[in-house]
Amino acid sequence: MTGESDHVEVNGNQNPFLLSGTKVADGYARMLVTSVGMNTTWGQMMCQISRDTNDETPLQARLNKLTSSIGKVGLAVAFLVLVVLLVRYFTGHTTDENGNREFNGSKTKSDDIINAVVGIVAAAVTIVVVAIPEGLPLAVTLTLAYSMKRMMADQAMVRKLSACETMGSATTICTDKTGTLTLNRMKVTKFWLGQESMEEGASSISPFVVDLIHQGVALNTTGSVYRASPGTEYEFSGSPTEKAILSWAVVELKMDMEKTKKCYAVLQVEAFNSQKKRSGVLIGRNDDDTVHVHWKGAAEMILALCSSYYDASGVEKDLDDDERTKFEQIIQGMAASSLRCIAFAHKQVPEEEYQNLKEQKKLKEDNLTLLGLVGIKDPCRPGVKKAVEDCQYAGVNIKMITGDNVFTARAIATECGILKPGQDLSSGAVVEGEEFRNYTPQERMEKVEKIQVMARSSPFDKLLMVQCLKQKGHVVA
Repeated sequence: MTGESDHVEVNGNQNPFLLSGTKVADGYARMLVTSVGMNTTWGQMMCQISRDTNDETPLQARLNKLTSSIGKVGLAVAFLVLVVLLVRYFTGHTTDENGNREFNGSKTKSDDIINAVVGIVAAAVTIVVVAIPEGLPLAVTLTLAYSMKRMMADQAMVRKLSACETMGSATTICTDKTGTLTLNRMKVTKFWLGQESMEEGASSISPFVVDLIHQGVALNTTGSVYRASPGTEYEFSGSPTEKAILSWAVVELKMDMEKTKKCYAVLQVEAFNSQKKRSGVLIGRNDDDTVHVHWKGAAEMILALCSSYYDASGVEKDLDDDERTKFEQIIQGMAASSLRCIAFAHKQVPEEEYQNLKEQKKLKEDNLTLLGLVGIKDPCRPGVKKAVEDCQYAGVNIKMITGDNVFTARAIATECGILKPGQDLSSGAVVEGEEFRNYTPQERMEKVEKIQVMARSSPFDKLLMVQCLKQKGHVVA
């Protein structure tokens, strides 16, 4: 629902609802439809977002203000003219063409008086009619049509005329991150084995460790690799993170997924869920019946389960507190440079322990050995930084509202120039959607202008943000 592909466990007792508009990733069930159309969460959201608000555009609002003030002035002037002309006429200060007074008390014919008064009233009414600017809206429409043609030349298609001018007077732009500021193509850019960063690929790593990583990648994944014929390119499918890891293993570590899958049988799987932030698989080796467990997931979660690690030469080393701190620093360093950090861990499971686990339907999750860390990044689109600078230079404030986590959001925002390097959580420039949602309306109005980045936000939070900004008088794009 937030645009984040988080796998959420749906079960009978804690979380029994499937939301329309989301995908079922695995498993099977029978479902009962409880609400359709506008009553579903998705429907309510769409209903709120696409409710046709007949808001006036800024220009229309200003023109209406102008028209009404011109109208008021016109009325005042007309009334003044009417009074002055009537007073002049009835006090005998006006003359006809021959220089005779027009009004001579009771000697004047009533027809003449009526004609004169009608003439005076007509003059006043003429002023009122002329003062109300009828031609303004037409002139505006023509101007907008002209600017629409200009924008067509810039490869910008405008469907509603009023949008030309709304965009022209925008003071704030709220943008998404994934696919807008970034390419939405995840790529592994860093690989750590033990405490060494591996820049030169698989050649310097011991074959034993490479083989373990192959197992962890090939068997503990929801993605797949397809190659039509030996000479052609590989095709990867799955979530962006899975695709990034698979393509890295195939290209950098020369993994042969088919071959690896043939050597092992998958005995049990624990699917990724957003609470534990990890997925695991229990595999049995076909030729010697040994059982292994592989975990993959968010680096800090996996690190907590490990008690040792492999270095590049394949030696297993103990993971004491000092070493753990070093790993934590590596992970924080990666997070700070907007990398999503994924760790792999492995353990061979002894036969008797396997029998216990089998009964409990659980995977071993302690005393694992850390295999390696990869940093995955969704690279910024080329030209985004320049575009952000241009907007800021023009006085347009840019806010990034994304479903992603705070660290990634902050790093990408800093990279694009939306956040200045000094700005941080404490200054209120970065908030989470939930936090923003729980503010009181007054707090929200106070803080909304300071906020530059909103992370982990649902579509409702995005709507709330835009409504707040509009109430403060901003024109939001």
